[in-house]
Amino acid sequence: MQERKIYSQNVWVGGKLQPATVCFQNGTISNIHFDKQNSAEDLGDLVIMPGVIDVHVHVNEPGRTEWEGFETATQAAAAGGTTSIIDMPLNASPVTTTLKALEEKLESTKGKMNVNVGFYAGLVPGNASHLEAMIKAGIVGVKCFLTHSGIDEFPNVTEKDLDQAMPIMAKYNLPLLAHCELYANEVECDFENHPTSYRHYLASRPKQWENEAIALMIRKCREHNCPVHIVHVASAEALSQIEAAKKEGLPITAETCTQYIYFNAEDIPDASCIYKCAPPIREKANNDQLKHAFLSGVLDFITTDHSPAPPNIKEMESGNLKKAWGGIAGIQFLLNGSWTALKDIMTLEQFIPLVTSKPAEFIKANKKGKIAIGNDADFVIWNPAASQIIKEEEILFKYKISPYIGQNLNGIVSETIVNGETVYQNKSIRNKNKGQWLLQK
Repeated sequence: MQERKIYSQNVWVGGKLQPATVCFQNGTISNIHFDKQNSAEDLGDLVIMPGVIDVHVHVNEPGRTEWEGFETATQAAAAGGTTSIIDMPLNASPVTTTLKALEEKLESTKGKMNVNVGFYAGLVPGNASHLEAMIKAGIVGVKCFLTHSGIDEFPNVTEKDLDQAMPIMAKYNLPLLAHCELYANEVECDFENHPTSYRHYLASRPKQWENEAIALMIRKCREHNCPVHIVHVASAEALSQIEAAKKEGLPITAETCTQYIYFNAEDIPDASCIYKCAPPIREKANNDQLKHAFLSGVLDFITTDHSPAPPNIKEMESGNLKKAWGGIAGIQFLLNGSWTALKDIMTLEQFIPLVTSKPAEFIKANKKGKIAIGNDADFVIWNPAASQIIKEEEILFKYKISPYIGQNLNGIVSETIVNGETVYQNKSIRNKNKGQWLLQK
């Protein structure tokens, strides 16, 4: 394949935005020149940066493809500038809790990977003996729930289950990812009688549930010296615990998602199930603290927790928040949604690592997340200064059900390059199935 050369005044290389020509061939970055080469395509002042990496998505294949699937999810990822995703062990059916189920999932991706795809295994009561086989097959981490996951075939773990699994994870230095809510007892909030009220839904899953679950995971991390990752931190009250654990030197990382920094509870209308996720989107004052936690390094990176569902399961007609599936479809909006949320408190230079090099380090993808000679040619070319109102017809995930529809987001993607091939350009998919498995051997 012929070498391609792209030039911009704003290339994210060497930890800063600077003029450069990036050359790539056969899926690999072959050269970098810090000037404009004669034969290079001149992209003006568009930003060229490593492809975005979303390490928390639910693709739901095999077995629940009526919810999503790799074909649509990875096209939507590419449209948003994301070149690598890591798929969660649920809500596929079977859930990824055995080697056989992992093999089924790998098989289900064939011919449908429009971006790179890696995989987590699941920890459920009684399956600790299966973890080693899945680790050897290349998973990048293991996910568990401390409260009901929403689907019965993926039950939550107890402390006993953690004690069985964490020594195995520690041996391989792989992270245990935890959905941190500890369902202590029924909260007095009368959600039962106000099933369409967002205020009542928010009260039904208090910050205390998150705070206590995170405290448990920190304690277990200390006990077993097992890497622990807290997914979708929504309670700002838990940030001080995470900060203290990091200062202590514990192997702990934490993320939050675009929805927790872009939307605020005060603005969410009742009977609008598109906003329902767990933990819930909290108040503006809380969410402003989450944003600043990126500046202090308490939160490590941003994900989407893309968790789509069909309209009936999302209770789109009834607006019943109590019955609705909890999950937000947002795989296409990690880059522009997060940048819109954070641009007032940080520079683009501070933002870029949160969606590139930091998640790449987390999944130990040492050829991704940075523009360097010998690294994979995964790029997004975009204009962070331009804005657009998100239209339903531009969404490429399966159901056009998302709180981002109608939002005015900063950042327009002009091209997404996966392994050296243009997958998305000028609002359309150009080439399919250019992604590869991200298996950690």
